[in-house]
Amino acid sequence: MSEIIFEVSEDELDGGYVATALGHAIATQGETLEELRAMVRNAVQCHFGDGAPGRMPSVIRLHFVRDEVLVV
Repeated sequence: MSEIIFEVSEDELDGGYVATALGHAIATQGETLEELRAMVRNAVQCHFGDGAPGRMPSVIRLHFVRDEVLVV
């Protein structure tokens, strides 16, 4: 089973979410989590369908990163 991992963070300036693939030149964004999931699937299919080396992964993993600032 092959997989591709995306690091997902909240877009502080515009709102929504930004997803960037680790080890591949793929990045996308979406306003909601549902939209982001659809955009990630589409980006992966386009990337590997356009002749990128390797087989299309069978699993897409979204790794959510969240920053939290505490004031002392």
